[in-house]
Amino acid sequence: MSENPHLTLVLGGARSGKSAYAERLIAAYPAPWIYIATAEILDDEMRARVETHRQRRGENWRTIEAAQMLVEAIAEAPSDRPLLIDCLTLWLSNRLLAGADLSSDRAALIHVLSRRAAPTVTVSSEVGLSIVPDNALARSFRDAAGELHQAVSRIAGKVALVVAGNPLIVKDLPVI
Repeated sequence: MSENPHLTLVLGGARSGKSAYAERLIAAYPAPWIYIATAEILDDEMRARVETHRQRRGENWRTIEAAQMLVEAIAEAPSDRPLLIDCLTLWLSNRLLAGADLSSDRAALIHVLSRRAAPTVTVSSEVGLSIVPDNALARSFRDAAGELHQAVSRIAGKVALVVAGNPLIVKDLPVI
């Protein structure tokens, strides 16, 4: 599959500034912007995180909730509007816990992302830089996240790793 110069993958740890950086990338294009949120609000802490993100984004964003149906949400999003997906690892976790076929999900996601012609930024948590998890579920998630990141990176025109609010550009192809 060929690289999509309109696709950017933004990776980073928890509270690294990856979402804010991704929002700035999308906001460089004319509004309105599309935001696909994959978080499920299951407790007060997550509710507060989501609210912080919403307040930072402002009114020019149209939010689509897609905790499970991310591929369908991307396919149905306006093809000519800038799109931000936050975040792939939350979606992956949702799918893993739902017992989904992660290999098929990954292939479908790569297919739909490769076809996007408008600026598209995906956010994901880099979880493979830490200790080896002590349980099978966590190791499965870590491995699936690494495989997903590699697959998205292969087709992305740009990849950034955000550390302490600073983006490190890992890959940068010219937009054609």
